[in-house]
Amino acid sequence: MTVALQDRFLRALPELAVRWQADAPPDARLLVLNEPLSGELDLEAGWLRSADGVRFLVGTLLPEGAAPVAQAYAGHQFGGYVPRLGDGRALLLGELATADGRLRDIHLKGSGPTPFARGGDGWAVVGPMLREYVVSESMHALGIPTTRSLAVVGTGRPVQRETVLPGALLVRVASSHLRVGSFQYAAFTGDLELLRRLADHTIARHHPDAAEAERPYLALFEAVVAAQASLIAQWMLVGFVHGVMNTDNMTISGETIDYGPCAFMEAYDPETVFSSIDHWGRYAYGNQPVIAGWNLARFAEALLPLLAEDTQEAIALAEQAFGVFRTRYDAVWSSGMQAKLGLSTAATLVDELLPMLQESRVDYTSFFRHLAKAARGDGETARGLFVDLARFDGWLSRWQALGPDAELMDRVNPIYIPRNHLVEEALAAATDGDLGPVERLLDAVTHPYAERPGLQRYANPAPRDFGAYRTFCGT
Repeated sequence: MTVALQDRFLRALPELAVRWQADAPPDARLLVLNEPLSGELDLEAGWLRSADGVRFLVGTLLPEGAAPVAQAYAGHQFGGYVPRLGDGRALLLGELATADGRLRDIHLKGSGPTPFARGGDGWAVVGPMLREYVVSESMHALGIPTTRSLAVVGTGRPVQRETVLPGALLVRVASSHLRVGSFQYAAFTGDLELLRRLADHTIARHHPDAAEAERPYLALFEAVVAAQASLIAQWMLVGFVHGVMNTDNMTISGETIDYGPCAFMEAYDPETVFSSIDHWGRYAYGNQPVIAGWNLARFAEALLPLLAEDTQEAIALAEQAFGVFRTRYDAVWSSGMQAKLGLSTAATLVDELLPMLQESRVDYTSFFRHLAKAARGDGETARGLFVDLARFDGWLSRWQALGPDAELMDRVNPIYIPRNHLVEEALAAATDGDLGPVERLLDAVTHPYAERPGLQRYANPAPRDFGAYRTFCGT
C-alpha cells in the first residue's frame, strides 16, 4: 500500500529537528499489532504484517518524501534543568493525515542512538516496550487522553541492561510530540522568532481557537493549562501513577506520554511511589496535581517573552491565567468522583471516604465495584474491606440515603486495569518468547468495564507475597 508521511515539524521548526535514520534491526519480527488503531490510521493491517509493512514499522522502508527526525527539547528532570535532552533513542518518522483530516505523529522508540543519545545505547527491550503498549491502550480504553501504541517489533538485537535482554522497538502514535520541554529548549536559545514560530505551530496543530484571541499566546497557555488539569484529574480518578513527570514528559496536546516507571495504585495511599529512582516521592500519586502545576509554571516562564514586552506584566498575565488549573481540575475531579459514587453531589462524602480507604489499605479500583453492589442492596463485600466498621457503616448509610445509581457506577468504574503483578507476569513471559499472557492481559484491560467470565484474576489485587512493587525506566 501507499503511505504518505508529511514533514510539517521539520519544515516549520528545523532548529528543533535533526535529520536521522533508524538503525536496521538484524531480525525484525512483529510481536503485537494494534489492528483497531491501524484501521483508524487507514493503514491496512495485512500489509503491516507483511515484510514491507514491518520494514515500514521499524523505519527502514520510508515512503517517498518522508524525512525522519530526532526532536530537540530541554527539560527539568526531577527538578534539575537539562538544557539539551532530545530524542536519544527515538525518531519522528513523520505526520500521517487520516481520512478526517487529523494529523498523527508516527514515532519510533528504541530505533537506535541519535545525536541526543548522551552516551546511551539508543536501544529498547521487549519488556518496557510492551509495558507502554499495554498501559497506553488501557488508558485509551478508560477514556483518558494518551499517546497510542501501534506496534511492538522485536529487533533480534541482544541489549545489555542488568542482564542481556531481547531488543524491541515501539511504534507510537500521538497528536504530536510537542512538550513543555520543547518550549524550554526554544526559550533557552534566546531566539524569540523561533519561540514565536513554535507557538504558532502549536496553536495551528492543537489549539486553533487561540489564534482568534486578543492575546493568542496567553490563550495558548490557558488552553494547555486546562488540558493538563483535566488530564491529571483523570489520572487521579483511576489511580494512575505516571512516575516520571519531568517537563519533557508533559505534552502540549494534553495527552499522557512516556509510560516508563508507571503503574496503577492498588491500596489507596497518596504517598504511593513505584519508580525505583524516585527516592523522595516527588512524583508520588498524591503529588501529581502539584507537580503538574510546577511544570506548567516552567511552561509559563518559557512563554513570557511572547506574553508581553514588560516582564512583570507578562508574569502577572501568566499568574492570572494559571487560575484555570484549579477550576478545571476541581471540576473534572468532582464530577468524576460523583460518578464513581453514583451520585450527583458528593463532596463531603469523598472527603470522608478517602481517609478510610487509606487507613484500611483498601484496593482503590475494586472498591468502587464492590460499592456498586451495596447500591443494589449487598453491602457486605464492601464492609469487609474496612477495619473500622462503625465508621464505614455511618458513611455507607449516608451514601445509600442519597440513592446512588449502580448502573452509572458500573459504567465509570473499571473492573480490569493493568494490575502490577499481571503486567510483570506477562512481560516476563514475553521476554522468554511467550506472548500469550500479554494478549490475554490486553484483552481484559482494553474492555475494562464489562465483567466477563473467566477473567476474575484480572480483577483481583496482587497476592500478599507479591511484595513492594518497583518500576524502572528501561534505559
